[in-house]
Amino acid sequence: MHVLLDNGIPFLGQTMSYAEVIGQVFAIAVVFLASARTLWTWPVQLVSVALLFGVYTSAQLGGLAVRQVIVGLIAVYGWWAWARRRDPVLGVPVRTATTRERIAAAAAFVVGTAVFALTLDAFDASWAPWPDAAIFVGTALAFLLQSMGLVEFWVVWLVVDAIGVPLQISSHLYFSALVYLVFGALVVNGLWTWHRAARRERAPVAAAT
Repeated sequence: MHVLLDNGIPFLGQTMSYAEVIGQVFAIAVVFLASARTLWTWPVQLVSVALLFGVYTSAQLGGLAVRQVIVGLIAVYGWWAWARRRDPVLGVPVRTATTRERIAAAAAFVVGTAVFALTLDAFDASWAPWPDAAIFVGTALAFLLQSMGLVEFWVVWLVVDAIGVPLQISSHLYFSALVYLVFGALVVNGLWTWHRAARRERAPVAAAT
């Protein structure tokens, strides 16, 4: 890991570590794989998590570093959950969240962000505790909703992207900021793909009732 962190390539006047480059490329790959609803989503995510944990730790972004640990645990769960529900032809079934699930997700994001931001600030673990906390909580929530096959996880990702771009720029992680912008476009496409799939899978159920 030290070799990947201590060496890299020049980018916009900075040196991007190989760990950041590879980790973010794998993170982009995860979006494509999630859109296709393939099990490869989760092992690729675990590799990205391991690399980006080292990147954010070295950049003193405590929330983003701890986020990788939580995402790693959720990725293991998601891998298990998708493997149980995967259709060999259609992939993992998806659906839109209920009103109760949407309210619960919104409440978890707001309360979780506030609690974690205050914790980061108390321990001086981040120079930007509020956006750091919002990205942390939003990412964990997005992956949890993804593991449940809920279309709304893409919406959470859009919120995370909107917060993440300026934070990455302020941290001089310009390549990561560019990746977040790319994420935004891919997430919009993923949202449309999953929403269309959810409508197709809901149609036979509606016709049978």
